[in-house]
Amino acid sequence: MPRFLNAALLAAALMIPISVVPTAALADDRSYHDKQHNDDHHWNSHEDRAYRVWVKENHRKYRDFSRLPDNDRESYWAWRHEHSDAVLKIDIR
Repeated sequence: MPRFLNAALLAAALMIPISVVPTAALADDRSYHDKQHNDDHHWNSHEDRAYRVWVKENHRKYRDFSRLPDNDRESYWAWRHEHSDAVLKIDIR
C-alpha cells in the first residue's frame, strides 16, 4: 500500500505543473478593442505598467483594467496613444 500511495503522490506532483501552465498563459492573453482608434491592444506586462502610470497620473485608485467602465477604458486608450513605451520609459526586452 505505501508504494501505491508514493506512486500516486509522485504522479500528482508531476501533473500539477502541466495543468497550471496553460492557465497562466491564458491570463496574459487578453486583448481589447479601442473603438476611437479602431485598433486592438494586447494586455501584457508592458501594458499593465503603462496602466499603472495612468492610474497614478489621474489620481485614481487601482482597479483591474477588465473591471473599468467603458468610458474609463476609452480614456485610458486615448491617453495610451499619446504615451508610447519610450515616453513612459518602459523597457521592452
